Amino acid sequence: MESFEEIADEEVPKEPRIYVSQSLRRLTREILATKTQNCFTQTKRTEITMIQIAFSIGLDSIWRFPYLCHRNGGGSFILVYFFMLLLFGIPLLYIEMIMEQWLRVDNVRIWKQLVPWLGGIGYASIMVCILVSLYNSVIIVWSLSYLSHSFDHPLPWNECPLVKNINVTDLSCLRTVSHQYFWYHTTLSASGHIEEGVKALVLHLTLGIFAAWFLLFLIMITGLKVSIPMLIFSVFLLYILLLCLFIRSLFLEGAIASLRRMVTIELSAWASLDLWRQAGSHVLYSLGLGMGTIINLSSCKTGGSNYAQVASLMALVNLVTSLLATSIIFIVLGFWAATSGHACVEKGVSKLMKLIDDGVLPQDAKPPENILLQPPLDYLDWISNLPRHLQDQVIRFSPSCSIKAQKEKFMEGPGLAFAAFSQVVSLFPASSLWAILFFLTLAVTELSTLIRILEGIVVPFQNSIFRNYPQLLSGFLGSFVFTSRPGSYIMSLFDDRLVPLTLITIVAFQNVALAWIYGAKRFREEISSELGHFLWSFFTFLLCYMTLPGLLALLIICLIQLYQRVPPYYIAWNSSVSTHFTSGGTSRTTLPLNALKSHCPKRCPWPPSSTSHGLSTAW
Repeated sequence: MESFEEIADEEVPKEPRIYVSQSLRRLTREILATKTQNCFTQTKRTEITMIQIAFSIGLDSIWRFPYLCHRNGGGSFILVYFFMLLLFGIPLLYIEMIMEQWLRVDNVRIWKQLVPWLGGIGYASIMVCILVSLYNSVIIVWSLSYLSHSFDHPLPWNECPLVKNINVTDLSCLRTVSHQYFWYHTTLSASGHIEEGVKALVLHLTLGIFAAWFLLFLIMITGLKVSIPMLIFSVFLLYILLLCLFIRSLFLEGAIASLRRMVTIELSAWASLDLWRQAGSHVLYSLGLGMGTIINLSSCKTGGSNYAQVASLMALVNLVTSLLATSIIFIVLGFWAATSGHACVEKGVSKLMKLIDDGVLPQDAKPPENILLQPPLDYLDWISNLPRHLQDQVIRFSPSCSIKAQKEKFMEGPGLAFAAFSQVVSLFPASSLWAILFFLTLAVTELSTLIRILEGIVVPFQNSIFRNYPQLLSGFLGSFVFTSRPGSYIMSLFDDRLVPLTLITIVAFQNVALAWIYGAKRFREEISSELGHFLWSFFTFLLCYMTLPGLLALLIICLIQLYQRVPPYYIAWNSSVSTHFTSGGTSRTTLPLNALKSHCPKRCPWPPSSTSHGLSTAW
């Protein structure tokens, strides 16, 4: 009996304890796995959101939006851009995000699966990525060029540089602000017209483009990825720097008037088809639509509602960054306008008199007593008649303002941002440190953006075309054309004419393929079954009757402008006015360079003609 009771006492209570323990372990493992999966999903979602935001900011917000806004009248462009952002920018971005979630293939195979006979849309996206990567790499080189000069003290763009050739006295720096002069003369070594061709490359730009692509090669080959903390740090650092620059620029002369001019809306400007074309194409460009970069981004299943939030957040951050950078540039332009002409002459005369009183300059450098009552150009004539040694000293000590009054427009084009930002960073104490931080952050941001663009080229090639050549980046040689002396003009034509037309065409074909060939209702039903819930009913109407007409209207505007009588133009560095002198029996020409807007016959037409020489005049 005892043995039976002992056996019963040993066996009965053990089995339930073993059963309960195994159940608890299983339940615990499931809970931990669920928490781990949720944590991974949340991390993935945050990573994707930060990558997309950083990509959008680096693609256009700092340098492209400001010069387009300045060219098209400020507030009129901003309002049209905001309208198109809501009309088809955010919806199309949302569609590309859920398409990637649905099929999980690259931008070439996704169109082959949906509409096989329109599979060329994916290859067109690769082509536009190649074009954008070629000239965006030059933006990195420009940033690196300014970064290298930021280590000099004082900053070299704050004053007119000394002319190295002792036989030449260059007064052209006094005709414009020194920051603009530094951009065209030192950074670009720009030619006077595009007809010069790619005969000689600018050495420091060529070395910079080689270094940038070599770094990109290493990153792509080794598979290095920018960590999320580094990405977040670069984005927030850029915002902090921009905010500091904005606050400092508010203390400049004419800041409030410049901001008021920026937000002023002129209804007559809306009659310009070019404004609608540039605003609409910039919406596509700024969000990366039509490039395949959004589709190629691998992600986890997070639900359709999250993509709507991410698309809206991405567009909002992009808009805020663009407006912040544009505000700084408009304030600087207003400051340049307020300190030009007679104001600049007064500042120059006051500085010269102080230097003479301190014994830095001799009495021979004293300006005439009635110089302030004469036109500003007479001040330049007085300087040109000084002896050589006095000319060099007066030019060197002249303030960084424009003797020649140019109203409100000093320059246009992609370089506007670099000239304006270099002005603001020079106003800070320890200006070299601020310049290093800003241009380094700008270079890193542009580099991460270019990596994303290259992924839109490499990933499809790996999957479908060149599987044995995983890193196909030999096309970087095409970037060297933008390092030539007229390279900035070629880049401007690429950015203003070729890429926008290509993007609008690609996105329009994508929308037609989804809405009318594959079918909007069918697309909505299949996406809803994949996501586990129905998309909002307005989605079908939006895809068929809002985004598509807007894209087709943009495409028609682009096609109309191809056949307009007024040819395209580019912003040139004025070399039409020249002075001649003879040295050592050799006749040479020194070009008093001055920025101009090419406006036929005051602008340089494209393609160039034999009658375009010598027609450029200042504003």
